[in-house]
Amino acid sequence: MTLKPATDRRPRLLLVDDEPTNLQVLRQILQADYRLSFARDGDKALQLAAQERPQLILLDVMMPGLSGLEVCRRLKADPGTASIPVIFVTALADESHEAEGFAVGAVDYVTKPVSPPLVRARVRTHLSLVRVEDLKQSRLEIVQRLGRAAEYKDNETGLHVIRMSHYARLLALAVGYSEEDADELLHAAAMHDIGKIGVPDAVLLKKGPLDAEQWEVMRRHPQMGGDIIGEHGSTLLQMARRVALTHHEKWDGSGYPQGLKGEEIALEGRIVAIADVFDALTNERPYKPAWSVEQAVELLQAQAGRHFDPGLVPVFIRLLPEILRIQAQWPEKAAAALPPAA
Repeated sequence: MTLKPATDRRPRLLLVDDEPTNLQVLRQILQADYRLSFARDGDKALQLAAQERPQLILLDVMMPGLSGLEVCRRLKADPGTASIPVIFVTALADESHEAEGFAVGAVDYVTKPVSPPLVRARVRTHLSLVRVEDLKQSRLEIVQRLGRAAEYKDNETGLHVIRMSHYARLLALAVGYSEEDADELLHAAAMHDIGKIGVPDAVLLKKGPLDAEQWEVMRRHPQMGGDIIGEHGSTLLQMARRVALTHHEKWDGSGYPQGLKGEEIALEGRIVAIADVFDALTNERPYKPAWSVEQAVELLQAQAGRHFDPGLVPVFIRLLPEILRIQAQWPEKAAAALPPAA
């Protein structure tokens, strides 16, 4: 007796063509490896795409009623289906038609009569790209939520981690980071205080100055953060580890945990140090009231070359109008529902 798994985890494909013969050909090619849904017109295709959220759509171009181009255009205009890759299957071989298809959001073309090995290869390729993007998004979500988990220990809204991450991204762009690298820092910065998870509440939430023993415990959180993130092949997690380990180092070497000095400190750590301190100063904490922006700027200037990288401080101050817009977007007394971090 053959036992079937309780849940069929094969990817679902939506096949769309007004000719039953063409659907049958695609069915024979794909049914062994995928769950299949079928539509013979554009309206049904849109309905099934919204209901079933297939991982990929194979879509005929020339159909009565809604053309494949219009179906694709509508799919991409709907946030619920916009991320589903669409491969056009068509007898049209003209380059202008291909250009039009890519312009409305298709990821690939397969020409009729279809080649079974080619169809299977194209489907595998684009499903692999979807999985990579899903994994990347899941990793970012986990990073953001871990950062917020640490922040909730000494900040009841968790909004500090959102604001300072955006400050860090702005500063990174201003000193020459690419958009891609600055976005990576945006997400890595959220992990800067992940080590606070290991700090006892009696220390973290104490109202007033820490004694020597408590301060020693607090100074361990960057190393604990580095240990929590660990060594990883992901460039995002590598950056997050550098940030966690170095954001409390100081330009003059008096910081912790390693007493690094000047450019021995990772640039990401130097950027996050300014973003972190500015936001902490200008918002209320258990141990202090909020400072004014003017007071915080004065401290940054006074500590340039001591605590902070003297080259970064004036750049951050020039960015203040944008910094304050971010602060206004995520105020500390915001509603309980948190907005997305990016």
